[in-house]
Amino acid sequence: MLWFYRIFFLPLLLLASPYYAWRMLRRGGYGQGFGQRLGFFPRLPAKNPAKSRIWVQAVSVGEIEAIGPLLKQLAASGQVELILTTTTSTGYALARQRYSEVTLAIGIFPVDFWLCSATAWSRIQPDKIVLVEGELWPEHLQQARAHHVPAYLINGRLSDRSFARHQAWSKFSNALFRRFHLIAASSEEDARRFRTLGLEPIVTGNLKFDVATTGPLEMSAKLALRQSLGFGTNANTVVILGSSTWSGEESLLIEALQKLRANHIDARLLLVPRHSERRGEIIAELKASGLAWHQRSTGTAAPADTLIHLADTTGELRDLTRAADVAYIGKSLAPHEGGQTPIEVAAAGVAMVYGPRMTNFRDACKGLENAQAARKVTNGQEAITALTELVVHADQRLAAGQHALTWHQQNRGATHRTLELILGK
Repeated sequence: MLWFYRIFFLPLLLLASPYYAWRMLRRGGYGQGFGQRLGFFPRLPAKNPAKSRIWVQAVSVGEIEAIGPLLKQLAASGQVELILTTTTSTGYALARQRYSEVTLAIGIFPVDFWLCSATAWSRIQPDKIVLVEGELWPEHLQQARAHHVPAYLINGRLSDRSFARHQAWSKFSNALFRRFHLIAASSEEDARRFRTLGLEPIVTGNLKFDVATTGPLEMSAKLALRQSLGFGTNANTVVILGSSTWSGEESLLIEALQKLRANHIDARLLLVPRHSERRGEIIAELKASGLAWHQRSTGTAAPADTLIHLADTTGELRDLTRAADVAYIGKSLAPHEGGQTPIEVAAAGVAMVYGPRMTNFRDACKGLENAQAARKVTNGQEAITALTELVVHADQRLAAGQHALTWHQQNRGATHRTLELILGK
């Protein structure tokens, strides 16, 4: 049956939502749940009149991670039944792994075209819908309005690029955003931007602060984790983490490690690329480096002399972060823009370095820098210098890590505030 969908319905998908289709084809894995992408969501049990059916859409892995505590607390309330959808194949796999026990069903979000969306709506029949962070689906919101179903935007944020786009198309954007029953902004800055667009958000804080419920590992557990990565059990070894790295950033970190090793400093590198499908180009760089490396996705044990561990898997970043002493935050140097989250690094009590392009986490970075928990650099060479200083000077590294942990603990609580809004308390 899958071949039938691919041959006859892919042209419709391309016409209906070119951007959606382009992303699917570029990332791969579009065959999984293909019927659901066209709206053919699996049939669900009859609705429970004592519970509200909530359809939560979280685009990818980052959003799936962020809403974990909220989903569990919603399920624990006993007042709702949850339908969770996602857009990417990696997000879908992680959602099934993490949340099958707290959801009624997990599936793939339909193409945002009226026929596909209407078909999915007729099958899911939600009482409320929830969108996460910044991606908006006009047809999905139109279906909510047509069915008189309240829509919630949670952990709402507006990057520099999306804010400029919404300002340029202010009439369309305003009409779209006003279809939300409630907008819960992740920060004061995001709330200010929503207000500039003529909206009235509520500031709940960033859900990502509540994802990591445990702090740094005890030293014995930390050394055991490092040993499993091939980094040995020497407490003086310093582990550098490349957190959600993008193209070009692995080269920078490999160069930093080579310089440290050349100066007889026992440093190791844990690379966690944002997109695991880039493993081919990263492996080529690792081979060229001349350093001993291990590829995690092979499933084999890392050799004891591993200097670089490539964690080309999905959903492990939070746990692996706790093996690190200092981290570089990916997507933060030119030509990239936006940055990856520094919050999980802070939760683990790890000192961090990032570039000037952390625009998606502007408020968080301001707080980290004010707390002396992070170092912002302007280019790759400055990043190498900053990482080297933190590796060499343990007192600076440990102080920054403790400041990061304290900052994280002071910013938790968004999940509870969001929960009350969705449940109407």
